[in-house]
Amino acid sequence: MTQHIRQRAKLWPKGRLFEDFEVGKTFAHHWGRTITESETLLFTTLTLSYNPLYFNRAFANAHGHPDIVVNPQLIFNTVLGLSVEDCSEIGGPFLGVYGLKYHRQVYPGVTITASSKTTEARISSSNPANGIVTWESEGLDENGEVVVSFRRSNLIRLRAAGEA
Repeated sequence: MTQHIRQRAKLWPKGRLFEDFEVGKTFAHHWGRTITESETLLFTTLTLSYNPLYFNRAFANAHGHPDIVVNPQLIFNTVLGLSVEDCSEIGGPFLGVYGLKYHRQVYPGVTITASSKTTEARISSSNPANGIVTWESEGLDENGEVVVSFRRSNLIRLRAAGEA
């Protein structure tokens, strides 16, 4: 019976290859994600980010915040994660993040959505079977306000790598 299921199974390819990216194309990444208090507390503890703004409500209140502040690195990681399906799911080395900017504090309960715009796509000069694609990504809160922005690049395989 198992063999019968495998014979009927169809490969469902995921991800995009270099030729699938056009400079100027914007991806509105799916769903978004609500950041809970427990997530930011756990993330802060696990990453040893001992800034009391991220885990001490009384301290945060005394410094003018209505609640603890969500660890900014968690916000960045969330937006980067939301962008993977559209931008880099097929794999390829991550080449870096540039111009990371946090625009404002985020508090537990916020829902983050993300979008990315392709800003550059070129063939790699040192590895012509691959291209380098760069995106500008933004994370927004439920009011549409930008909370984080950055550029990132990945090495992406060419569809016709043998012909490069």
